[in-house]
Amino acid sequence: MASTEAEATEVLVVGAGQAGIAISEHLSARGIPHLVLERNRIAERWRSERWDSLVANGPAWHDRFPGLDFDDVDQDAFAPKERVAAYFEAYAEMIGAPVRTGVEVTEVRRNPGTGGFVAQTSAGPIEARYVVAATGAFQVPSFPPVVPESAGVEQLHSSGYRNPQQLPEGAVMVVGAGSSGVQIADELRQSGREVYLAVGAHDRPPQRYRGRSFVWWLGTLGLWEKSTPPAGAEHTTIAVSGANGGRTIDFRNLAADGITLVGRAESYEDGRIVFGGDLERDVRLGDQNYLSVLDEADAYIARTGIDLPEEPEARELGPLPDSVADPLRELDLAAAGVTSIVWATGFRADYSWLPEAATDGSGRPKHERGVSAEPGVYYLGLPWQSRRGSSFIWGVWHDARYIADQIEIQRGYLDYRGDAVPAVGLPERPRPVSA
Repeated sequence: MASTEAEATEVLVVGAGQAGIAISEHLSARGIPHLVLERNRIAERWRSERWDSLVANGPAWHDRFPGLDFDDVDQDAFAPKERVAAYFEAYAEMIGAPVRTGVEVTEVRRNPGTGGFVAQTSAGPIEARYVVAATGAFQVPSFPPVVPESAGVEQLHSSGYRNPQQLPEGAVMVVGAGSSGVQIADELRQSGREVYLAVGAHDRPPQRYRGRSFVWWLGTLGLWEKSTPPAGAEHTTIAVSGANGGRTIDFRNLAADGITLVGRAESYEDGRIVFGGDLERDVRLGDQNYLSVLDEADAYIARTGIDLPEEPEARELGPLPDSVADPLRELDLAAAGVTSIVWATGFRADYSWLPEAATDGSGRPKHERGVSAEPGVYYLGLPWQSRRGSSFIWGVWHDARYIADQIEIQRGYLDYRGDAVPAVGLPERPRPVSA
């Protein structure tokens, strides 16, 4: 039972990253009182949970909210992580978002006394009619239990990697071939390290084709708006990079630079890592994905007649590297001089702090387009929440507008006072809370 002295707001937003700032803008536009709580700083993950040289993977004209440009970044360039964090901080100030930093939410449960919720926080309890979980999907680093701590190599997640100097001398294995894995592996190789890169299933769109960015092509072709991922591709990684001015990821180039490509890290025994046998298949499937985007782009140009330069060299892939055509099936870490492993294997979500009905038996969100199975609870920032672009900066802004609409609709229902039905038990709207 909540304390009678608990603070109250109508909507409690948990998280002040891109999702929390986006929903705050839309709630304010509808005049809906709300409070945004952030346990650290605004956009903290951009600040302290990514490597030093990270830049956005999409150009500045695209990876932003509609209401504010990156005014000090060339529109076709890629904003550094510090600039992205500063952007969200500036955006929060511009819209007057009621953000409180340094406040952690530890639990949200139904409040029988009001029909809403009570959140336990490090600053005391807060009552709310609605709760938006805007913590996104990148919460807890995911470590596959492959290599034991006793293996004698330093192991860290990509969220803990900062730069090559951080790692002990010696060769490095990077596990994971999405955006993080390929960029970290390339940076380590350029620093002079011997690098092994474990590659699994992935998509690899062209960073640019025929004078346009991949984000432009995905938008023009309607691919950002796909509402359902292909079967088995819900968690497929995307090999794309804004590093070094932005370039298309081709594993042939990484191999030519001296990176040894290996298959998925499957098991470990007696100092050896055993790799899966699907490396060539995964690289070829990535090639097919790449070429399919070129095909769709060419077909669009032919159909619409827009004037864009031809780029036949984009289809020249070249032979597979030796490390793919004749891959290693296992590696003795000590013999290869591998002293550290960087796991670029993604994240898992933790919503254990929400009411039990908001998640399934595995702790995953139960929702339709972010509307939870628990009435009054909403999600924001999930991959494929409503479309392919949902977890991207611009995509979360549009999903936030939908969630704000749903909250406004529910407010209308709960405020209804029919003559035939007494309004007993319906909670009054709590008083507004200022930051």
